[in-house]
Order: sequence, then C-alpha cells, then structure tokens
Amino acid sequence: MLYEYDFNPHYLALSRGRLHYLDEGEGDTVVLVHGNPTWSYYYRNLLRTLSRRFRVIVPDHMGCGLSDKPSEYDYTLENHIANLQSLLEYLGVSRTSMVVHDWGGPIGIGATAGERVDLQRLVILNTAAFRATRIPLRISICRWPVIGKLLVQGLNAFAGAALFMAVNKKMNRQTAEGYLHPYCNWHNRRAIYEFVKDIPLQTTHRSYEALVRIEKRLRVMKESDIPAAIFWGGKDFCFNDYFYEQWKKHLPQAEFHYYPEWGHYLLEDGKGEIEKIIEEFLSKEMLLTDE
Repeated sequence: MLYEYDFNPHYLALSRGRLHYLDEGEGDTVVLVHGNPTWSYYYRNLLRTLSRRFRVIVPDHMGCGLSDKPSEYDYTLENHIANLQSLLEYLGVSRTSMVVHDWGGPIGIGATAGERVDLQRLVILNTAAFRATRIPLRISICRWPVIGKLLVQGLNAFAGAALFMAVNKKMNRQTAEGYLHPYCNWHNRRAIYEFVKDIPLQTTHRSYEALVRIEKRLRVMKESDIPAAIFWGGKDFCFNDYFYEQWKKHLPQAEFHYYPEWGHYLLEDGKGEIEKIIEEFLSKEMLLTDE
C-alpha cells in the first residue's frame, strides 16, 4: 500500500484502455482533477477530508497514475476532456463541484462545457484555463523533441524535479515515492511528456482551439456568477503571480486566497490547513444554494 493512499480502486473501460478513478463518500458530488506530473495521489488528504460529507470522485487521466498507459494513443487536451466526460456520464453525475489543479484546470472546466454537467462550485489551485504565451525555460526545454523526450521519459526529470521544485517545504521520502510510483519506466512516462508537448502556445498548435473554447466557457461562468474560489501558492515557478492576476479578470466574483510561502503543490505545502478551508468553501456555498 502506498503511503497515505488506502482507497478502493475503480476502473472504467474506454476504447483504448482502462481509466482508474476513486469514488469515496456520499452526498453532493465533488470531482478532483489532477494535473501533470501528478495523479490522484495528489488529492489523497483532501479526498479524505471532503469524503466525510461529499461524494468525491478522483480520476487518473489516461497515461497517468493507475490508469492504463497505451502506446497508440493521442494524449491531447480534447481526449482528456472527453475521457472525463465519459466517466461522469458513466457514474451518472450531471451536477457537481470541481477542484482543479495544473492541467486539471482546462480539463475539468472543459468537461463542463455544454449541457452535460451542471457546475455548482469551482475551486482553482495554481492552474490556467486561458491562453498565455509565458512558459518557464526549464519547462520549455522539456518540450524539445529529442532532449526533452530524453529528460522527461528517460531520466524522469519532470516528475523527479517537481518533488523539490513544486514545494517549499521538504517532501518526505514516502510521499516522494508515492508521486513517482506510476512513472517507473520510459513507457509509463509518455503521458508526462505528451502533456508538456500539449501546451498550446501558438494558434497552429493541436490543442489551441480547445483552449479557446475553454476560455469562452470561463466567460459564461463569469456571466452566470458561478461560485468560485482561487487558492494560490505564491512560490510557484510555473504558474506565477501573472496567472493569479489573470484569474481576477476571468473570474472576478471568486474568493481569492493567496499563500506567499506555498509552491505549485500547495496541497503538500498547505497540508493540514488547506483541506479544511476548501471544505468550508464548498459547504458554505452548498448551504447558500440550498436556501
């Protein structure tokens, strides 16, 4: 058993493999959507807290975590969104709140577009779901066709470096092993590399149009005044304060919580504190909605 990860596994069979997910607790639904290079392990403590009063669903994207890692697969934003929509449909979820982090931002918000899912509340953790051209050099290098592939898939430099670059507080050995557990070889790291490649910086990029549609979804959310809360780690080397300020423009109705000493993995730096704050936001808004 992995450190602090003692949940019952569930799987959904898709056309190219099985999608792993967790489904814990009862009540109104909350979906937790992870990014890159994490997996459902990132949400283990928040899941444990929220499942005391909510039904909490936590998927692993295809190629990530305990999901299958097919070789012949297009690891694109569109496909990740479609997979999440398929999971929610399979589980009969038509109304939910979401917590999103990193790539989970565009994937989760994208999955609520249209009329398939009624988004009740949104919690945002250091992510972007809108167009931007800013990218740190260290991530840009990982996108290079030869060197990037060797670094990410061969040396596990992306997931490995995140263990100390994405946190401000030192991560213990058991937790670090948990993050790296699914990404133990070249084959199992392909999705990590594909996520890095899939960052749409130019209009010609394969996922650019999908990101445009997600940005339009944000405008709808702004106009419909969907309750939202942004929790932000101020020491994030990737999603820095520029992105935090952009969220103020896209979702001005949101609550904003800024933590200057927390990094990109703010659920690690804020462990023992942030779970309760997120639970209070989701519970408070639920009570307001019920009235």
